[in-house]
Amino acid sequence: DWPVEEFRSEVEKQAAFLKTARPTAVNLAWALDRMCKTVRHSTAKSGRELLDLMIGEAQTIHNEDIELCNAMGKNGAHLIRPGMGVLTHCNAGSLATSGIGTATAPMYVAHASGTDFTVYADETRPLLQGARLTAWELQKAGIDVRLICDNMAGHLMARGDIDMVITGTDRVAANGDVANKIGTMSAAILAHHFGIPFYVACPSSTIDFNCPDGTNIPIEERAGHEVTSFANCQAAAPGTRTANPAFDVTPAEFVTGLITEKGIITAPYRAGLKALHG
Repeated sequence: DWPVEEFRSEVEKQAAFLKTARPTAVNLAWALDRMCKTVRHSTAKSGRELLDLMIGEAQTIHNEDIELCNAMGKNGAHLIRPGMGVLTHCNAGSLATSGIGTATAPMYVAHASGTDFTVYADETRPLLQGARLTAWELQKAGIDVRLICDNMAGHLMARGDIDMVITGTDRVAANGDVANKIGTMSAAILAHHFGIPFYVACPSSTIDFNCPDGTNIPIEERAGHEVTSFANCQAAAPGTRTANPAFDVTPAEFVTGLITEKGIITAPYRAGLKALHG
């Protein structure tokens, strides 16, 4: 059994290390801060007691996340009407959350209510989260899903196949700017051009009120081999230089609304998010 103060110190140290894994996303840091706060303010007499408290807090976060996903699903499901084509990007589904996802939550709820619609899932280069995760989980759920290459979205919008976009987000700034998987901003700009609503599903824990706007969100740069190879096959000449930002920031002006557990927030976002924060 670890001495209490030594246990607390180690938790803080490891939490700080884990935060470096996701510099752009805010939810990991939010959850780790909750765990550290639990340990910091505890009157436990042993490391074992602290561990039990941490397990309990982790379970609470898990249960809360399930409810948040359900609430976002209920709040956004009415946006999906029969016959619609809905584009999504990357994976913000049941494989990325404790429940039915964020971006996928309205899809699951709409599908459960009997609404027929089609989801267009961007493959999401370079790591193919849309192909490997989103398309798979929606297909398993019985939802009509079509996998597309990222560069096909504009054409499908132009010919009327896509009526709405719903994505998740890794961080929302106080002004409504949205950081999400690279390629999200492109989809938002295309949607804006074609007059298609672009919604972002996010729990309030993803909103960073200490971040005034998207220019303050750090963008993770990842290894070049993710771009130069494809499915473990070399796709570019050896020595090819790359740029590989893992995320981009969609300006709030391109966001139709934020689907949260407390309702849908629309512009002006700074005021709406402030009201959500209380």
